[in-house]
Amino acid sequence: MLKLCGLQFLLVIHSAMCFNMEDLLITGPLKDMNFTVPEEGGVRILYQFTSEPPAVSFRMSGEKDGIIHIVPSTGILYLNGSLDWETKPLHRLQVESLDVNGNVVKGPYAVTIHVEDINDNPPKFDQVSYTGVVRQNSRPGKPFMYVHATDRDNPATPHAQLTYSILHHFPNPYSEMLFQIDSATGAISPSRTGSYYLDPQKQDNFTLVVSVKDMAGMSTNAFSSSVDVIIIVKESLWKAPPTIHIQENSTEVHPVSISQVQSNEPDVIYGIFEKEKLPRLPFSISQDGVIYVTEPLDREEKDTYTFFVVTKDTHGELVDKPLQIHVIVEDINDNPPVCQQAVTVIEVQENEIGGSNIGTLIATDMDKENTLNSRLRFKIQSQIPEVPASNLFYIQQDTGILQLTGRSLNKLYASNYTLKVLVSDGAFQTICDVEVHVIDINDQIPIFEKSDYDNVTIAENVPVGTVILEIQAKDGDEPATGSSLIIYQVKEGDPNNTFIIDTDAETNRGFVKINKALDFETMPVYTLVINATNPEPLVPGVQYNASSLTWFRVFVTDVDEPPVFLKPVYKEEVSEGLAVNTLVMTVEAYDPEGDSVRYSLEGDVNKWLRINSTTGQVYTASRLDREQTEMYTVEVVVSELNNAAQKSRTSLILHLSDVNDNLPHLAMDSSAFFCYPVHGGEKTLIQATDADEQWFYSKFTFSLADEMNTRNNWEISKVNATHAYLSPKHSNFEEKVYKVPVILNDNGKPPLENKVYLKVSICTCSSEKSCFIEVEREHSWPTAGQAIGILVGVLLIIGAIVGGVFLHMKFKEKNEKSHHKDAKDSAELNRLT
Repeated sequence: MLKLCGLQFLLVIHSAMCFNMEDLLITGPLKDMNFTVPEEGGVRILYQFTSEPPAVSFRMSGEKDGIIHIVPSTGILYLNGSLDWETKPLHRLQVESLDVNGNVVKGPYAVTIHVEDINDNPPKFDQVSYTGVVRQNSRPGKPFMYVHATDRDNPATPHAQLTYSILHHFPNPYSEMLFQIDSATGAISPSRTGSYYLDPQKQDNFTLVVSVKDMAGMSTNAFSSSVDVIIIVKESLWKAPPTIHIQENSTEVHPVSISQVQSNEPDVIYGIFEKEKLPRLPFSISQDGVIYVTEPLDREEKDTYTFFVVTKDTHGELVDKPLQIHVIVEDINDNPPVCQQAVTVIEVQENEIGGSNIGTLIATDMDKENTLNSRLRFKIQSQIPEVPASNLFYIQQDTGILQLTGRSLNKLYASNYTLKVLVSDGAFQTICDVEVHVIDINDQIPIFEKSDYDNVTIAENVPVGTVILEIQAKDGDEPATGSSLIIYQVKEGDPNNTFIIDTDAETNRGFVKINKALDFETMPVYTLVINATNPEPLVPGVQYNASSLTWFRVFVTDVDEPPVFLKPVYKEEVSEGLAVNTLVMTVEAYDPEGDSVRYSLEGDVNKWLRINSTTGQVYTASRLDREQTEMYTVEVVVSELNNAAQKSRTSLILHLSDVNDNLPHLAMDSSAFFCYPVHGGEKTLIQATDADEQWFYSKFTFSLADEMNTRNNWEISKVNATHAYLSPKHSNFEEKVYKVPVILNDNGKPPLENKVYLKVSICTCSSEKSCFIEVEREHSWPTAGQAIGILVGVLLIIGAIVGGVFLHMKFKEKNEKSHHKDAKDSAELNRLT
């Protein structure tokens, strides 16, 4: 129990005994009371209760803890020591008043004292040091350990609000720390740098100095503590297994375990996703990280697989970086050899020598290339027919190359051989068929039926492609082979390839055709020497001779042809400002027969040109105008002087370049106006334009002519290169039409100037701000012509009325006569009846 001593105790007692109710500032009648007292506040008076007769004293009971007292005679409630929040934050007391006999007058009343906490306790870690383990490549920000500290102060105040931080990091080889701590929870996790660089092979342990502060770390008077945290780095459990090898077509019961992965984090969910889109992925993974193949694999269908294994938390978020898994399907010998062709056909000339390579049998195996499973071996099983021997052919065991054994083949014995070749891969065998065709050797040359085909006469205008002669040679070699096919060529007499010869492959007949246009004036006669050869080389000792040659002459007859222009079209760029009778160009043509020609123009609709009929010189006949037509096209006609029916035509095209020859003018859709009366500040927009070509952009300048007091009444201001504002300079205008002289200049070379008069109306405006013009009614007598027209019209109307009345009366009279006749006939009929 705390006790007061010395002067302090005497002061409290003196106060309690001597001070009356009026001397204390904090007094009041006896009632329920609440007090808040800061801890460690020392000796103090809290309150003085006042008594009412017959009460003469006070008595207190409850949780006084030897510190809380009341002076019975005066009712002073005081502390004789300090309260401690950590020991007891709340004291409950009862106070009552007594009379002189000690009987209770009032009460008991509840007095509650709340102890207010102060920051008087430093935080403390719950361990002297901490040790944690982190895995290599752990996810950044994922906690692997926690530190924890407590503070005895009131947790509802900042005094016990703790903040964690890392003071030191040993060692710290990088510019950024490898670890980080959550300031509120004390959770320690790898930083982004740490997740990347942590490696037990380089550094397997670290020491962190972790600090904790109260007052949320925001006060310079906060208490702090620190602790060492030892972190051990271990190798990552989360790593891709080596490449997985699976033998194809396994007979094991599936699924079969092929590998396993393990996350650094517990309680993760494992999954697989494809790197490549497949109809189905024959792999799965269990929640223990075991990878399975779910069905037998076929290497010939797909020899490798690549997929990813991932881990996720319960929220579906990735925990670890995806691992890439590679699977290779290992080959087994499960495919037989396959012949590339159902029948392999080989042609062999009968003069091939023994040992010659005559062809190759090609077979394949779908098993893995360059392995024993796909190694093929070849062997001839049979030969039909077996004449003149049974072993005429040999096949190389590993390559399939067929050779003749030792003698040449002869078509007299057999023209075809059939071979059965056994192809094996060690486990499977296949029979491939080979046909060997013995072909005739080219020992016969083509021989022409005629050595001279005489003369051929054709006109020079015969179309290209026309057959002018048929020729024939014979070859004694085997038909339908390269030894008997005949190729005809012009050997001599045709330096420009004017003729070409096609061969009918079935009959070997040759067709001599025109390959290029004939020209009597250039080449009137051809003497052609034709040779006949085979595509297959002749055997040694046999050569082409004169029997394979023939010749004939071609006589080209002259045809009267129309003149020919030297150019297909004539184009020229000229200025539209050319003077009349200026030479524009010269067109030239000639007659193939050498006759004189004359020129004329057609289609010159503007009559701008004329042509010298003899020389072809074209001149301007009148002024050209680009603004009317920029591209001007006419036809030039050339004809023979002595035969006008022989003519040719070509186009003459003139591209006219611009000359600044058009005055600028105003481009106004309607006349300008201002509403009467003019108030000032009004303006109207005007625009200038001209018909000349604008190379870059139109540019005009606007000004007012100095006449009729124009510049005193109006002003003009530029808006842009083509527009300006016209404004009245005062308001003293009459209601009438003004003609404002405006001077326009363009930017041509040379520039042109034009003075135009702009009509500006000063008029009464409607509510829509448009000019309102009142039309006055005119009173006047009609002219003589008008009077005659009116009179004739009136007479025609009267005549029509009179005529109508007359016709109506005649029609009525006729009806009455008919009626009387009908009545008379009816009466007669009745009488007879």
